[in-house]
Amino acid sequence: MPRGIVVREFGAPGVLVAEDLPDREPGPGEVLVRVHAAGVNPADTYIRAGGYAFFHPPLPYTPGFDGAGVVEAVGAEVSAVAVGDRVFVAALGVPASGTYAQQLICDVAAVHPLPGHLTFHQGAGFGVPWTTAYRALFQRGELEAGETVLVHGASGGVGHPTVQLAIAAGATVIGTAGTEEGLDQVRSLGAAHILNHRTPGYLDTVPELTGGRGIDLVVEMLADQNLEADALLLAQRGRVVVVGSRGSLTFTPRTLMAREADVRGTALWNLTPAEKHAALSGVSDFLAAHQLIATPATVYPLDEAARAHEELATQPAVGKRILNCS
Repeated sequence: MPRGIVVREFGAPGVLVAEDLPDREPGPGEVLVRVHAAGVNPADTYIRAGGYAFFHPPLPYTPGFDGAGVVEAVGAEVSAVAVGDRVFVAALGVPASGTYAQQLICDVAAVHPLPGHLTFHQGAGFGVPWTTAYRALFQRGELEAGETVLVHGASGGVGHPTVQLAIAAGATVIGTAGTEEGLDQVRSLGAAHILNHRTPGYLDTVPELTGGRGIDLVVEMLADQNLEADALLLAQRGRVVVVGSRGSLTFTPRTLMAREADVRGTALWNLTPAEKHAALSGVSDFLAAHQLIATPATVYPLDEAARAHEELATQPAVGKRILNCS
């Protein structure tokens, strides 16, 4: 029998329990995937705790929206994929049984080809992080070639694809990280400038780095700590796209008025079907046209999903956290 994580009550990470699951068959329009790796995202932890505004699944449920593996069976009316295909799964907003399991039933719209040169662990990190990065840069941030982007938190799971997609679009990227390992990772991605956000005054060099013009677009992973400083760095009609925040803050709106600048939020739960298709198509185009610089991963056995959730909340982000489901 396949194994999977089952949540029978909302709460702390300990509610993530590994159990034997029944074998299932795909229905019309569905695909059965043998999952080799599952991505762990911050939203997974909010949902598990209960009370998440965007999604409150009925109990019991198996968590996870991102994964990668091999198609084992297809239902009627499915022609986009075939048995034996290597795929990655991006199931946010799409009917699916949860990727924290060795078997996944999902709508065919959630399944996408995984190029042969990429590993299952890499594929498990594409869905939420890469779609978030694409939406932040292009759908909400309206990035144009030649602009300067500050990725505040460039060493994390969303930061890695944000840097790569921005560079591919012709932007100059300034990336921040808080550890030597993280700084090395951002450097390896090709960011033009790398700043240590734990160093006092680390943003003081930004005016010089931009020739006095300022930042056109900030992709912000921790707005409650950085938004006030971000606004002061913006060029005329600059934009901040808030990807993540963990609390409230004091903010001076006059900094936006002087620059006629914008602060824009983003959440993948708001994607229309057309926007989601465009984002995933953009990610697929990047994977086909560019050499992926792999996001570093911390890999856990499937049965240790609770530890993955604990460490996601308590340890600095360098890359992705992945469950090995094989």
